[in-house]
Amino acid sequence: MHIENLKRKSIESRKKILKYIFNAKAGHTGGSLSILDILNVLYNDVMNVSPENFDSNTRDRFIQSKGHCVEALYVVLADKGFFPEEDLLTLCQYNSPYIGHPTKAIPGIEQNTGGLGHGLPICAGAALAAKKDNSPTKVFTILGDGEMAEGSNWEAMMFAAHYKLDNLCAILDYNKLQITAANEDVMGLEPIDQKLEAFGWAVKHVDGHNIEKLLETFRGLPLEKGKPTFIIAHTIKGKGISYMENVLKWHHGVPSKEQYDMAIEELDKQLQELETVSK
Repeated sequence: MHIENLKRKSIESRKKILKYIFNAKAGHTGGSLSILDILNVLYNDVMNVSPENFDSNTRDRFIQSKGHCVEALYVVLADKGFFPEEDLLTLCQYNSPYIGHPTKAIPGIEQNTGGLGHGLPICAGAALAAKKDNSPTKVFTILGDGEMAEGSNWEAMMFAAHYKLDNLCAILDYNKLQITAANEDVMGLEPIDQKLEAFGWAVKHVDGHNIEKLLETFRGLPLEKGKPTFIIAHTIKGKGISYMENVLKWHHGVPSKEQYDMAIEELDKQLQELETVSK
């Protein structure tokens, strides 16, 4: 997909995330906005997965370890045609399958996630299975930076390096904030790149909102033959909405009607600016 189309889709998808969270009066707004550009690039340019091939053993896999930010994943999957977008109007409503964490009841979702520290171990197993089957399958996951305190992630990293799973790519949504405070005040990660490299992974930093840099990075996988890849994506919690960016309360805050209207106005302005630049 053309870069300008990807940029446009990111802005439009942010509007949809806000729409469905506002309608549901529930959701993880800040993190959904921070991972959106990554999901957009993965599903619309990088991964070989679609409603048509979802039953194929050679499809690529995406498992969202950072399960609580499922609203972004729902919007992207709906846009790809896995289910009708209007279904998302039932988000977090009684008897709706569109709950606040990924579930296999939803077309396009590989695994139930939400308990932090589960996604990467599952992906490591899937990547090893693909290797044993001589399959072209690539396996991707997004982890939250607060989630990195879970020991199961580090066990999975040792496993993936030992088995040389260069068909595995983990992406850190490094927005520096978690539910209660900044990471550095709860459980500091730095020097995160050196720690990951010591565990045997090929590591790269990237601007998690720069479509061009994300494309360049993902198209260049694996970073190093024989090693799993870890992308440290520097992101902004609440990306795209001025009053939400880097503000802790938007971890799972829901906008009021006035705040919602302000956010949509900002995003509409971004679309207009993009159209102007594209001409």
